[in-house]
Amino acid sequence: MSKRIPVNVLTGFLGSGKTSLLNRLLRDSAFANCAVLINEFGSIGIDHHLVDRVEGDIVLLQSGCVCCTIRGDLAASMRELYGRRETGLVPAFERLVVETTGLADPMPVVSTVMHDRVLQHHFCSGNVIATIDTLNGGRNLDEFPECLKQAALADRLVLTKLDLAPDAKVQSLVDRLQQVNPMAALVRNDDSLDAQMLLGEDVFQADTKSQEVQRWMQAAKNKQFFSLSRPHSADSNVHGDTRAFAIKQDAVIDWTVFGVWLSLLLHTHGERVLRVKGLLNVAGSDTPVVIHGVQQMVYPPSHLDRWPDDDRQSKLVFIVRGLDPAAVESSLRSFLHDFS
Repeated sequence: MSKRIPVNVLTGFLGSGKTSLLNRLLRDSAFANCAVLINEFGSIGIDHHLVDRVEGDIVLLQSGCVCCTIRGDLAASMRELYGRRETGLVPAFERLVVETTGLADPMPVVSTVMHDRVLQHHFCSGNVIATIDTLNGGRNLDEFPECLKQAALADRLVLTKLDLAPDAKVQSLVDRLQQVNPMAALVRNDDSLDAQMLLGEDVFQADTKSQEVQRWMQAAKNKQFFSLSRPHSADSNVHGDTRAFAIKQDAVIDWTVFGVWLSLLLHTHGERVLRVKGLLNVAGSDTPVVIHGVQQMVYPPSHLDRWPDDDRQSKLVFIVRGLDPAAVESSLRSFLHDFS
């Protein structure tokens, strides 16, 4: 299983700079062993200087990367690409990047990697990367739910078009994104861009998981509840809101009871629970358990080798849409109290 190929999802709203970012990443020698699945070569605009040769629906780049078009079903395209890898028809890539369209929900791509019974033997989930246009990003977050969901589901948020936006506007967008997704790393697409951090340090990679968890837990130290939606009046429909909030639990948690509660929450409200990440102090374990869920999907839990610091509280960070944070917290505490 350790040989499975990580799959990164590159998403971002229309005009947010996915093409420029992808071309830049494909130039990086550290990722010459990547394959890229895109909707069509013309739409992504691969830099002609990168192209070495073309074979049907495959573009082989000078850097060594392989680019293929998605032919109908994503799972079928991934299986076909892997088959070509195994038979030597394409280089033995060690990472796959799937680029979505500007209006796409990245969730189906993640779900395909996790749930397809063939693919899950060969591939594993990597970081979800979302590009955010600093010039229009704030307005897009307000007006387009697709943009908001892309940002909420991302593990890495890449700020683009920094040369076109004044510093005050960039800072305003940064503040907003830290509310939209306090768990994600914010990256600037400028000279300081760290391709390794974007693609190489996956959120589930054992040697970097501790740093990722510390980022999640830092979010939990901020405000207990805060709204992500556009400003609204007191009598507006709260079911249109997207919110991030943290829950902290002092008592040791019974893993079975917690698992039943989380399963019930996601079964009942999975479409409204965009993200949940947490570090749990579980009964019978000397080290913390890391959980990570996206809508109805929960990644396999894992243990850290040690606690990040002296704080042994369990901490959960949620991003939800149309759910009352107080009700979620109340249900968890009641469940732990009644069944532990």
